[in-house]
Amino acid sequence: MTQSTHRGALSVEEVTRWLTEKIGQRLGVPAGTVETAKYFDEFGLDSTEALVLAGELEAWLGFELETTALWYHPTIGDLAVYIVERQDAA
Repeated sequence: MTQSTHRGALSVEEVTRWLTEKIGQRLGVPAGTVETAKYFDEFGLDSTEALVLAGELEAWLGFELETTALWYHPTIGDLAVYIVERQDAA
């Protein structure tokens, strides 16, 4: 499956939707059941899966995230807000 880069301004809702869909796929559950306030490490993704997810996210965003981004923004909701704020500041 080819991953395309997002074009235009991102909203918190778009980033949240992307993250919940990807995590839902990895967990084999509907995206609507993925809790956005749950810590990433609580999803049970191993380190390889987390790295792959981060790489896919960067490819979709079209820019790199700091290696500490998921540490300092440990939930889908927190990370989505951070990504939009970072985009707005650029």
